[in-house]
Amino acid sequence: MSMSPYYQNLRDKVGAELLFMPSVAAVVRNEESHILFIRKGNEQIWGLPAGAIEIGETPAQAIVREVYEETGLTIVPTQIIGVFGGEKYQYQYSNGHQVEYLVIVFECSIIGGKLEAMDGEAEQLSFFREDELPDIAIPYPKEIFFKNVTEGRTVFE
Repeated sequence: MSMSPYYQNLRDKVGAELLFMPSVAAVVRNEESHILFIRKGNEQIWGLPAGAIEIGETPAQAIVREVYEETGLTIVPTQIIGVFGGEKYQYQYSNGHQVEYLVIVFECSIIGGKLEAMDGEAEQLSFFREDELPDIAIPYPKEIFFKNVTEGRTVFE
């Protein structure tokens, strides 16, 4: 999905300047416990299914919506495995827009759907083993990708 009316209104006012953005990201595992990553068409690097929390939306609703829009999968969030923010979570998109994320990372289970890019943002969707993760755009701590580390706990920096 393109930018929501809320974020478009903000961008119309501040241009490409830095915006603080509450957001969500998903560690989605398949039956083999491989993790789903996406690569957007205008990006060279991989990322988790993720996106901004919209006005009036809970973080859990946001992650279900974002994962479906980007991957075609219906998921259920099962646990918060990380909460991250600060300067190192600043990112500049290829169009020059700057953001600083406050991101809640959910562990998610697939309950349905078919793996396909629904919103046209993702160029590639692929599952990776924990020990063969791709380079990613956002510097999440590596331990969030290891199920034996995050089971029953949340990672903070």
